[in-house]
Amino acid sequence: MVVSAKEKRSFYISVLDKGFVRLVDYMGDDTSIVQAARVSYGKGTKSKRKDADLIDYLMRNRHTSPFEMVEFKFHVKAPIFVVRQWFRHRTASVNEISGRYSILKDEFYIPQKFRKQSKTNKQGSEGYVDDDTNQKLIKIVDEMTREIYARYKFLLSKGVSRELSRIILPLNTYTEFYWKQNLHNLLHFIKLRLDSHAQEEIREYALAIAQILRELVPVTWKSFTEHILEGKNLSKTELEIIRETINKFTLEQNCKFKKLKNIRKSEFINCITK
Repeated sequence: MVVSAKEKRSFYISVLDKGFVRLVDYMGDDTSIVQAARVSYGKGTKSKRKDADLIDYLMRNRHTSPFEMVEFKFHVKAPIFVVRQWFRHRTASVNEISGRYSILKDEFYIPQKFRKQSKTNKQGSEGYVDDDTNQKLIKIVDEMTREIYARYKFLLSKGVSRELSRIILPLNTYTEFYWKQNLHNLLHFIKLRLDSHAQEEIREYALAIAQILRELVPVTWKSFTEHILEGKNLSKTELEIIRETINKFTLEQNCKFKKLKNIRKSEFINCITK
């Protein structure tokens, strides 16, 4: 299905205190995935799965290439520390504003609730500081970032190059970038960054992108939620434990209700000797 530029939907979602996710452009939708998958059937195929069933089959069995036929391009504004986590996903085309060519704006992320360090997770947080401490910290961070930015502008005013002046700016400085990625890799990004162990700030951006995908590829999103996002993978050992538990339960139930025809002789002896 070909969609004209006029028919394409636009999205702009505010994130954190000054950030956003904006959908710049996209190519394809659920039907594009179906078309790509059905190419392999060839001519003469008489039996075709319904679109939703086919997408569900592809997702469930990890046939990923058809999902790569759909692409999204986002314009994102986020604090540098969030972007550094974001850019670890190396399956996209990226272009970020350069502090070598541009004077960076006086925009900083100031948390409204300061989280405490987790006692069990070295890289995570849990709970919040008390209200009085929180208000003091907000003021301290705000004042510190304003002072640093003033010194940044001072360096520029003394003729120091932009590429050197920027080195004193803190990680809560906002930056902007364009991000183009296919749907398969974008769903992988969503799975990792919506996880409870991901940092809260980047989860907010993942939620914004998830909201857009839910609207534009609803069939794929439903299947992704079912099999990947809220599903679980089991190891060989875990599967064996489940099989043993089911077999034991079935045997006990057969013994209890005397469905002896379903029990082998050795199993029957074990039942009656218990």
